[in-house]
Amino acid sequence: MRPEPSPRPFLRGPLPIAFAHRGGSRLWPENTMLSFEGAVGLGCRYLETDAHLTKDGVLVGIHDATVDRTTDGSGLVRALPLAELKRLDAGYRFSPDDGLTHPHRGQGVTIPALAEVVEALPQVLLNIDLKRHDAAMVEAMAAFIEERGLQDRLLIASFADAVIKAFRERTQNRVATAAAGWETRRFWLASRLGLTRLIRPAYDALQVPPRVSRLTVVDRRLLGAAHRRGLQVHVWTVDEAAEMRRLMALGVDGIMSDRPDLLMGVPAKTA
Repeated sequence: MRPEPSPRPFLRGPLPIAFAHRGGSRLWPENTMLSFEGAVGLGCRYLETDAHLTKDGVLVGIHDATVDRTTDGSGLVRALPLAELKRLDAGYRFSPDDGLTHPHRGQGVTIPALAEVVEALPQVLLNIDLKRHDAAMVEAMAAFIEERGLQDRLLIASFADAVIKAFRERTQNRVATAAAGWETRRFWLASRLGLTRLIRPAYDALQVPPRVSRLTVVDRRLLGAAHRRGLQVHVWTVDEAAEMRRLMALGVDGIMSDRPDLLMGVPAKTA
C-alpha cells in the first residue's frame, strides 16, 4: 500500500522516485554539473546533492567539509571564497577504474554553486542534504529558496535535528523535508512497538539505508507504519540492480543510487 498522494509538489511524481545520488558518483565526478547533466540525460528528474557555504556565503554543491577528496586542492570549503573554489579541478580525483585512469582531469569540471544547478536544469527536482549544521546555513538556504521561488522544487534533509527544526520554522514549513537523525530513529523504534500513531511528524519522508550492520531498517513493518502516516520512504544508497528490484517489490517510495544508469533500467513495481 502506497501513502496517499502527498500535498507537496516535490513528492507527487510517479513512485518509486529514482534519485541520482550526487548526480551518479559512480559514473561521473560527484556533485558537478557533469554528473547532474549526465543523470538528466539518462532520464532522471530527481537529483540528490549536498550543500556547504563558501567563505563569501555562496551555497555550493559538495559533500565534504573540505575539498581534498574530490579536487586537486585542499582546505575547508567554509574558508574559501567561490572564486577560489572555481579554480579547483573537481574532476581531478574521479576514476572509473580504481585509479588506472582519470578521464575528467583538466576538463574544466568545477564545484557548482547551487544557483548554477537550478538555473541550468529548471526541469529537475533537488533533494539537498545540508552538510553545514549552523544558523548561517539555515538562513542561506531559506533565502536561496525564497528569492528564487523554489519551494516546490526542493526537499531539504539533514542528519542534524536542530538544523531541520530551525529550517522548518524559518520557512514556515513551506518546503518538503526529510526526517533528521533522531526523528528517523524515533519513528523506526515506534514502528517496532506499534506506537507511530503517537507521533506527529513534521517531516514528509524517511530517508534511510536498507540496513545498519545486521539490523534491518527497511521492511514491510516500517513501510506500513510510514504509509499510514502519509510519509514516503526513500532508501539510500543502492547500487545493485537485484537490491533495487527487491526494494521496489517491497514498496519503497524512492531509491537513491550512485548508478542511475542501472536504476533507470529497473522496471518500477507497485507493492
